[in-house]
Amino acid sequence: MPIEILMPALSPTMTEGNLAKWLKKEGDTVKSGDVLAEIETDKATMEVEAVDEGRLGKILVQAGAQGVAVNTPIAVLLEEGEDESALAKAGGGAPKAEAPKGNGAAAPTAPAAAPAPAPQAAPQAAPAAAHAGDRVFASPLARRLAEQAGVDLKAVKGSGPNGRIVKADVEAAKAGGGAKPAPAPQAAAPGAAPAAAPASAAAPAPRPAAAAGVDARDYSDKLGMRYTLQPNSSMRKTIARRLTEAKQTVPHFYLTIDCQLDTLMKVRAELNGRSDAYKLSVNDFVIRAVALALKKVPAANAAWSDEGILQYEHADVSVAVATPNGLITPIIKAAEGKGLAQISNEMKDLAKRARDGKLKPEEFQGGTFSVSNLGMFGVREFAAIINPPQGCILAVGAGEQRAIVKDGALAVATMMSCTLSVDHRVVDGAVGAEFLAAFKKLVEDPLSMLL
Repeated sequence: MPIEILMPALSPTMTEGNLAKWLKKEGDTVKSGDVLAEIETDKATMEVEAVDEGRLGKILVQAGAQGVAVNTPIAVLLEEGEDESALAKAGGGAPKAEAPKGNGAAAPTAPAAAPAPAPQAAPQAAPAAAHAGDRVFASPLARRLAEQAGVDLKAVKGSGPNGRIVKADVEAAKAGGGAKPAPAPQAAAPGAAPAAAPASAAAPAPRPAAAAGVDARDYSDKLGMRYTLQPNSSMRKTIARRLTEAKQTVPHFYLTIDCQLDTLMKVRAELNGRSDAYKLSVNDFVIRAVALALKKVPAANAAWSDEGILQYEHADVSVAVATPNGLITPIIKAAEGKGLAQISNEMKDLAKRARDGKLKPEEFQGGTFSVSNLGMFGVREFAAIINPPQGCILAVGAGEQRAIVKDGALAVATMMSCTLSVDHRVVDGAVGAEFLAAFKKLVEDPLSMLL
């Protein structure tokens, strides 16, 4: 009997995912453990392995489909001795292929092509669709430019979606001598007003095409402002939801401290000169100092829950990494028991796989405390948003030379400002200050981190 392959739940919170790519095609032999497809979750792109053996009889959800619900059939596997006739008996025909596709970017499958040509043929018939009777379809910006230049829109061939006239078309007509005397467009003005309203109302229709790379000039709002639409990825939607929840539900307060880095920079340079097996960064020292400070002040290594405060045994430090799709926080687990070289190498590996979308769920889900470092961008100081259910996040600024007072005299030192964002339900001000004091002492005496 044919076996349905379902959209898997690749994390505890996953309710839907995007089918990024099929690595097997219909008719291919499938063995247990073979990689079938790549699924994009809200944080990473993960491979899906086959559990059963057989032949891939039918792909129900095409590559590029978005918002496919967990447990939705995405393909049908035929067992040994079964042929395509078994698909109809099992209900694995074309109707299922269309249901989960949603707004996927992939082209329709061959069985679905029969009803598709009729609606598709009309807009593709000819750019003349920009003119329907006395009505001219043009963007608001194109209308305004045409009116100013005296260009008759009825004589302009549109290159926008469905033959719509856009700014570039008007400019081309103007350059080609297509301008008419001013009275001509004025005469058409009464008909232009009704046309503008339907054009504006229809504007959302072509927006999904932006994902396919349609030029930005094809889109403009009613004020004539051009834009390109970038559809929200699953990751971006998750980031927006979680950060909104964090600011709405977590009572943040902030504590800032300045740390002197001169000694740390000397120790770092000396250690990096001793071996090629590692390349320590200031961020590696920060992660190590955070972990050791959490061991000294365990009350800061906690999270809020309705049942009670969760007191963590290990310092699992989440480190913010920027990726093309958004922010992700891979975790250095039990960082208090790892040396600087191990933290450095582990962080480089996690950051690379984070940018490639290859992290496993357990490598970015969880964590007891977060670090966000924008110092490499020259940011002096900022306040980060807490990553629930964690109780704290440390925002690290750039190390820069500043004038300070030392022993009653002015001096120049390399200083770094760090701001601790704290969930007041979990950590009180005194505890947050105690943690920062412990962190500052470690950063300014980096040799103590090596013990």
